[in-house]
Amino acid sequence: MSWREQVAREKRAAYTEWTYWGRPVPGFGPTDASLLIVGLAPAAHGANRTGRMFTGDRSGDVLYAALHAEGLASQPTATHAGDGLRLYGTRITSPVHCAPPANKPTPAERDTCRHWLLRELSLLTPTLRAVVVLGGFGWQALLPVLAASGWTIPRPRPMFGHGAHVELAPARSTGRSLHLLGCYHVSQQNTFTGRLTPAMVRSVLANAARLAGLRPE
Repeated sequence: MSWREQVAREKRAAYTEWTYWGRPVPGFGPTDASLLIVGLAPAAHGANRTGRMFTGDRSGDVLYAALHAEGLASQPTATHAGDGLRLYGTRITSPVHCAPPANKPTPAERDTCRHWLLRELSLLTPTLRAVVVLGGFGWQALLPVLAASGWTIPRPRPMFGHGAHVELAPARSTGRSLHLLGCYHVSQQNTFTGRLTPAMVRSVLANAARLAGLRPE
């Protein structure tokens, strides 16, 4: 918490005119979404600056362009919270809601924020049909929260991988199964090296949108 506030005070030179958000970043998108995207944590000079998930950084540039290309976002760019961007049937959240040092959240930060993720899942449960998880940290953080929300996690636990797809047995409250999909995180480390391409992101999102009922079968 103190680090995210320090970043908001000291700022990056390119953003000296900005008033940083500098607080926990909430989820973004409709509360009756059928598709959920789970990231990692707010970027220090991205969401920690703008106050909206994946907004104002290179990771968001890749993600929102792919969402727009698949008809899940109203525009391909996300620059600030008042830029008019809307998501269609899709919500974005993360296991950690405060920007961590070096963009590397710790298990302690994950555990501290877990109740927020659990609360968000409980609100989405009536409509949720598919989840795309960006990266292994989010995958491991989400599994126990899904279990606590009523879905059955297979044993042994499914492993993260790009293109991974697991159908979880129905939640008690809805009687409906949940599709869990893996995608490499849209970090610069992955996108700049070619480990993750825009086409790869779009492919996962297209499959998730179909499974979530946002596309024809």
